[in-house]
Amino acid sequence: MPSTAQPAALSGRRLPNIWDVAALCCVVGALVAIANAARGTLVPLSALESAQIVLDPWRLPEYALRTTLRMFAALFASLLFTFTYAPLAAKSRRAGLIMIPVLDILQSVPILGFLSFTVVFFMSLFPGRVAGLELAAIFAIFTSQAWNMAFSFYQSLTTLPSDLDEATRLFRLTSWQRFWRLEVPFAMPGLVWNTMLSMSGGWFFVVASEAITLGDNNWQLPGIGSYVAAALEKKDLVAVFWAIGAMLVVILAYDQLLFRPLVAWSSRFRFETTASATAEDPWVLALLRRTHVLRIAGEAVERASGWLTGLRLGRPAGVTRRHGASSRLGDVAFMVVVAVGVAWVLWQVVDYVGATLSWADLGQVALLGTITLTRVMVLMALAALVWVPIGVWLGLRPAWAERAQPVAQFLAAFPANLMFPVFVVVIVRFHLNVDVFLTPLMVLGTQWYILFNVIAGAAAFPGDLREAAENFHVDGLLWWRRVIFPGILPYFVTGAITASGGSWNAAIVAEVASWGDTKLVAHGLGAYIAQATDAGDFHKIVLGVVVMSLFVVTVNRLLWRPLYAYASRRTTLG
Repeated sequence: MPSTAQPAALSGRRLPNIWDVAALCCVVGALVAIANAARGTLVPLSALESAQIVLDPWRLPEYALRTTLRMFAALFASLLFTFTYAPLAAKSRRAGLIMIPVLDILQSVPILGFLSFTVVFFMSLFPGRVAGLELAAIFAIFTSQAWNMAFSFYQSLTTLPSDLDEATRLFRLTSWQRFWRLEVPFAMPGLVWNTMLSMSGGWFFVVASEAITLGDNNWQLPGIGSYVAAALEKKDLVAVFWAIGAMLVVILAYDQLLFRPLVAWSSRFRFETTASATAEDPWVLALLRRTHVLRIAGEAVERASGWLTGLRLGRPAGVTRRHGASSRLGDVAFMVVVAVGVAWVLWQVVDYVGATLSWADLGQVALLGTITLTRVMVLMALAALVWVPIGVWLGLRPAWAERAQPVAQFLAAFPANLMFPVFVVVIVRFHLNVDVFLTPLMVLGTQWYILFNVIAGAAAFPGDLREAAENFHVDGLLWWRRVIFPGILPYFVTGAITASGGSWNAAIVAEVASWGDTKLVAHGLGAYIAQATDAGDFHKIVLGVVVMSLFVVTVNRLLWRPLYAYASRRTTLG
């Protein structure tokens, strides 16, 4: 009897229940909505040119769905980029010498700089079809997500614990097994969090990616970004508030349905030496665990992924070899090749730009770049003064940090474009200085990288060191200088690097603000690139982007990278 009862019970548990039906309805509804939204990518370009963005609130669900699909398509591409670019930069010393500076440059290049050159390329892939513009918009959103995610994964790969690394060598894991069994799980908690931040940061550039202007051509893809652009152009404050509400609903939806379950799942991979309290499972995970068929299907997928990641592809990791004279000669030859390549690229840029521009234009752009640099450094200092104390307070109080995270996630996603009416009206009404009072728009969406990284650093601060400081009555300014600030310094520098690069990127939006027919332009490199893009002047666009990249690389090489190396070498805990 026992042998027959057990299979019967197992078969009974495999039957669908009411939770399976509910989950299946959600999946089918999502697939139908995606199919309906995807049909718009196959229509001719003439249909898009004749259609107008309607400010009717009932159209917002369709627009929100289209924007969300573009953002998730860009997120998928960002993950592929992260899992290929970051490992190559981390595992190849010579490749890292090139790829990390390139990542710094890409993080700072304005999104309109990408759009100016990629729109024509993607439209040539699908002549006369909307699909070309859709790919260009997805690529533009990709550029606002991928660099931060790749940098986060790279930092995790370069800080693997030595004991875990030794364990993979003792078990003779191949490079493929090591990647999926050690490197990806170790990086997963930070990668999931940075993915959330990148997803929120993508909203900042949705307007620029969906309302594309290049020379005399103006295309508006259906989406929240185009809705916001049309509302700002028509001075419709009611429509702006409807857009904010729709954006809030979308953020809450994918936070509940995707990111909260991912955060709960990734917590199993945290590298901790002491046990920590586990949070209650999100309702989505609880729903999936109550299903029968979907849970069994999920277990089958997990077994298949376990088999795939366990394949012995590649060679087992060997003993690290010393670099001899041949390796040093190889490094010299490699650097010579890199220097020649960089010189050739710069020569091509000079030859292209010099066809229509002069040295006076270069001097003007350098001066504008210095103005934008001053704005960025002042904003980073002010953001640090504001958010470091708040981040430390929240990080040392996990209950408050949990309450603050959803609010900060929405604020990080809040596009600066929606603040244009307030800034423009106030500046015009009180005759304020445009160069000063448009500056805060640059940091609205990037300051949160500092806050979140400081929260993470304070939360990871060892409890025994806190108790030692309390026992020795270390408080006040001495506690900040000798205890907490050294502990959070690596986290703060990581957030400052990302926030600084994002502020350079945001300058192209923040230094030009418009509200209806009123347009305010501040002096700076971002405004220079924005005006060149509107005029379709590719020579000025190239000059502005190259000069901005040179500014960012110089600042990173002289300030942020040395500071990060110092923080990792002298103040990293553990």
